[in-house]
Amino acid sequence: MGGDAAGPVPNDQHDFSLWEKRVDALMIIGSAKGYFTVDGLRRVLEDMGEEAFESMTYYERWIASVNQNLIEGGAYTTAELAEKMDEIAKRGATYGDAAQAH
Repeated sequence: MGGDAAGPVPNDQHDFSLWEKRVDALMIIGSAKGYFTVDGLRRVLEDMGEEAFESMTYYERWIASVNQNLIEGGAYTTAELAEKMDEIAKRGATYGDAAQAH
């Protein structure tokens, strides 16, 4: 972090999970709609501090940054996000639970 020695960089390839692909899509859509810029995304990432880089995965940090920028850009409020998250949580922990609920 910040030029500090961090050891070897892993070169192994992996397939991205569905949610990671959705983070990429959300970044592209949010940027195209003018909600944020690359600079805005980077600002939030840098403001997270070292703890985030030690405890969160790459895509966890990026979705946190996208979310913060969407809130700042007026796409939704924290109250609207909390309401939607509560609605989704009530569906169940898995897609199967959600399908059975409907």
